Amino acid sequence: MIEMLIIAGAAPRQEAVLSEALARFRAQGVRVRLVCAFPLELTSLDTSSAEVYALPKAEAKARVKRLAGGAEPSRALWLGIRRDRVVRGWARSADILVSLDAVSVHTVWELAQRNLRADACQGLGPAGRAVQARLDGRARRRGTVGAATSARAGIVVRETRQRAAAAAKRSVRATMAPAVMRSAPGARFWRTVVAAPALPDRVRGGLAYQVHLRLLNADRADQAVAASAAAVRRMHDRRARVDLLTREAKKELGMGLIPVCLRETVTAQLTLADELLAKKNAHKAAQAVHQALQLLYHRVPQLEQSGSPLVADADAYLAPLLGSTAGQALLRQRGRAVPAAPTPTGRPRRLLVLTRDASRDHYLHQLRQRYELAPDVELRYVRLDDDPVSDKFARERGAVVEHLLAGGAATPFSKRVLAWLQPHLDWADTVFVDSCTAGALVTLNDPGDTRIVLRLHNFDLTGIWAQLIDLSRVDDLVYVSDHLRDLAHAALPQLRAGRRPAEHVLPPGLDLRAHALPKPPEARFTLAVVGADTAAKDARWAVAVLRLLRAEDRRYRLLLVGDGPDSVTGTNNKRYQAELVNDLAELASAVTYLDEVTDVAQVLTGVGVILSSSTREAFHCALVEGAASGAVPVVRDWPFLADLPHGPRTLFPAEWVVATPDDAAKRILTATSSDDTWRADGAAASAHALSTWDWTVVHRGYDELFGVPAIDPAG
Repeated sequence: MIEMLIIAGAAPRQEAVLSEALARFRAQGVRVRLVCAFPLELTSLDTSSAEVYALPKAEAKARVKRLAGGAEPSRALWLGIRRDRVVRGWARSADILVSLDAVSVHTVWELAQRNLRADACQGLGPAGRAVQARLDGRARRRGTVGAATSARAGIVVRETRQRAAAAAKRSVRATMAPAVMRSAPGARFWRTVVAAPALPDRVRGGLAYQVHLRLLNADRADQAVAASAAAVRRMHDRRARVDLLTREAKKELGMGLIPVCLRETVTAQLTLADELLAKKNAHKAAQAVHQALQLLYHRVPQLEQSGSPLVADADAYLAPLLGSTAGQALLRQRGRAVPAAPTPTGRPRRLLVLTRDASRDHYLHQLRQRYELAPDVELRYVRLDDDPVSDKFARERGAVVEHLLAGGAATPFSKRVLAWLQPHLDWADTVFVDSCTAGALVTLNDPGDTRIVLRLHNFDLTGIWAQLIDLSRVDDLVYVSDHLRDLAHAALPQLRAGRRPAEHVLPPGLDLRAHALPKPPEARFTLAVVGADTAAKDARWAVAVLRLLRAEDRRYRLLLVGDGPDSVTGTNNKRYQAELVNDLAELASAVTYLDEVTDVAQVLTGVGVILSSSTREAFHCALVEGAASGAVPVVRDWPFLADLPHGPRTLFPAEWVVATPDDAAKRILTATSSDDTWRADGAAASAHALSTWDWTVVHRGYDELFGVPAIDPAG
């Protein structure tokens, strides 16, 4: 009987073809055995005509991780199964060895070197011809003494080389131990090694990457920078230099660190982009610019730290972008052919509200409700994620970058965006854009005489999309606070020169009256932080306040409202949550975590003190809602904004804002010293919130912005 062994490195794409072949081989009297390097549940393959063996998941994974390292998939598969007893036994007795895909080719070749009498085939067609040849007695002879000697010698050489390489890797790992890297001689030695002459760029890059990371782990950031610089100076290929720096930077960001070579990496990417632009290769130049933007505006330096290098010194941070030809092309203002048309008369105003997704609905609910009911307004609400076409546009950031680098001339992408957007622009008098993603798409082409109003939020300014908006095509910019305007002037280079939109500070539209509900007496001792799911919310500050309060009165408790530790994303946020969990261990009986809240107003009825423990906020809706509910507001003087002209002390009443946990505890103890005092302070806070930030007050500013005639405030 003819025995056939088939190796499948991945689930077959054409299962019916394989099933038919297995049945045909079995009908020819062939004993077929199939080795699958993938879970069988991934396929519905009919294997009734073959003996099937799926590699043990855990065993295969461990082997590949241990032996293959960064090997390509075909070699990794061989390293993972070469010692498997089942595979080796089947391979020894096989007459025909078949690789079903590219991943399994190397494995079949290695098995064929160990079983020279077997035919080795790639694909089912050659396997069928090998079967027929054996049935016809035409099988070729391969197992000569010379062939066996040659094959055995090759196996010995390869395995010796593999053992030597493994031993070398072990030696390298030993000399890269943290203790070695922390020492001056050890760091100096590796800096010399990565700068050694005659090393190929590929080898130098891989070695320098490992040295860079090991030095960082050994707390030798200065030596990591020096080692990378030494390696880069020796590399001949610019692309290899850029790739090394970018790979290092991305790894550090993945570790929750601001890359030590961030400026050098961004500069290298932009220099490469400039060279590609000079060669009229806008596509590859856009890729390099996009990589630079992803590093500059990554969430780790911008959102997961107590401060931001962009806010601390925008000129220095953005210097590589502003000094490059590609960066200047990206930020170039192209203007409009005609100004926005005046407010129409004789018919209702047509207002298009355009946003990215449901995450903005909270900020738009009251605005939509008002203008849907207004007799002199026709409202159209468009969300990019509601339409598969526009949703795809919102994911093609690289195409927007390429369009801008091409000088703003029409590109296939911009034409597709315009075809989707033009009917909306033709209909609308004013487009209110509440998303930087949508803003970039709206200003990609000239919007004609339609008025464009863009509202910015805190999280918009630290992202890439804000840099892709042509502000010369925006008529009005809306900020939810004065300090957000300060941040925008630091973060958006277009606001420093050229045509600037008219600027307005308007709070978000909130239905605060819905939160003014009665509170039971026991709520007086409950503190709350709403949205306590990121490092920026800094709930540990609130825990410090709670400790001080409980030292005076054990009745004080803390309510944390957020998505919960298991839902947190981002390395620093996860690290912060772990630290928060440790803090809460000693206070477990005094802390409650709510991770699913559908009715915030109802939750706030049990809250006596609403805390803003954040390091940064644009407005902090949750705090204002808590104040409107009658909870006593205590606002940390957000440290992120310490160097800006405006902040919480200019946004809120002075008595709400405190500098330290001690100050917060003193304010709370005073405000909650009695039920009457607590309710009086809460009532004053509620009155201020409702008279300042409730939609029935705020809507007047939006009416004026949109040119809407005065209507009944209750509308």
